Amino acid sequence: MKAQRVARELALLSMSQLSSNLEKLSAQQLSDLVLAAVRALTTEVHDILETAAAELKRSNDRLLGSEIQATTVQSSRTMVYEAVELTQTAINRLAMAMELPEFLQLTNQKEVKAYTLETLTLVNAHREEIDAILQQAIVNWQLNRIARIDRDILRIAVAEMRYLGLQERIAINEAVELAKRYSGEDGYRFVNGVLRRVTEQFHETVPQE
Repeated sequence: MKAQRVARELALLSMSQLSSNLEKLSAQQLSDLVLAAVRALTTEVHDILETAAAELKRSNDRLLGSEIQATTVQSSRTMVYEAVELTQTAINRLAMAMELPEFLQLTNQKEVKAYTLETLTLVNAHREEIDAILQQAIVNWQLNRIARIDRDILRIAVAEMRYLGLQERIAINEAVELAKRYSGEDGYRFVNGVLRRVTEQFHETVPQE
């Protein structure tokens, strides 16, 4: 499950490397997309660490300022409060950066690469059918007007249910977790609702034994 979760996330990040006008891609192009996503993650780790270091320096400057620059008790308290806020933000960034090395290491596993490429290949090969399924499940909205990240999360989930045989409950839960990590504040609720309507469609068209 851990390998599939990493592969799913890597597939999503790889899809973000594509242009909006999606075309059918070769196996080599899909593999190049995965490599580009891994490189982007490596760059992200560096950026996060640099940003956290800058925030810690600003926090230290605020603390020093509260001692030697503040003219009133209130201004000193304000500077200390700002220092604490900056430190907390830096800690949150460092926690995020600490997760990425393990993720990057797992992307080198054959199982992860294989599932990532299989997911990308299926989404790419069956995109028209997948989009038609999603469009039918979306109420009073157009698929192409949905945020790109939500659209890609939905496509991956449908591909996993439709072509990879992943249990619906697991596919929906995994898509919701992806949305919580990468989508907007309420994106996971939207993803959850659309995918539940997708599964209802499946049950309506495929009689259950």
